[in-house]
Amino acid sequence: MMPFPGGIDANPNATLLFSIAAAAIYAFALELSPRLARSAAKTLAVGLLAVLAVMQGGPLLLVVALALSAVGDAFLSRDGEKAFLGGLASFLAAHIAYIALFLEAGGGIGLLTAESWRGTIALAMAALVVAMLAALWRRVGPALRVPIAIYVAAILAMGISAPTTSFFWVIAGAVLFIVSDGLLAAERFLLAATSPHRLWMRYAVWVLYYAAQLAITLGFLLA
Repeated sequence: MMPFPGGIDANPNATLLFSIAAAAIYAFALELSPRLARSAAKTLAVGLLAVLAVMQGGPLLLVVALALSAVGDAFLSRDGEKAFLGGLASFLAAHIAYIALFLEAGGGIGLLTAESWRGTIALAMAALVVAMLAALWRRVGPALRVPIAIYVAAILAMGISAPTTSFFWVIAGAVLFIVSDGLLAAERFLLAATSPHRLWMRYAVWVLYYAAQLAITLGFLLA
């Protein structure tokens, strides 16, 4: 059963299926050396979600956040510190767009204290993010500390703002996003180069990240 009217041939449903297919292709190519086709699959997976949001008249901030995320994916599909910093900047901007979107759609930060379950989710995400920053601070070089700290602050703000909305899938997506980023940071900076855990963590990072973007997108478009 398709989430949008018109069956599998309808443009929104076809776009969603192409997005999922691109995500699956990238997962299969994840361990290959960086190349154009691999970068294209990673970029298209979330880029097509941005197209879907435009098709369905989704909020402009959702389109912006997804488009910036796709740019970040393009950077991170390549090797090197410059590509990493480009991806970091793109996702920082995407998180700022998500923060604005969640606060615009939500009932205000006061809901986190008014309804305990929302506050509990926000506190759990904050604890995870702070622990992640503390672990990274001792392991990354001085040149990366400030950019990473700024990015982590944006993740934290995104995570705290998500539970102010009434959309379950949006909140779930924010949680998955933070877990994915935590695993990415651990795999990139905390694990030894020969660690056997690197392989499964790379797959987990991608699956959780794409699931997060998909959940947030559908959370708004199907609300």
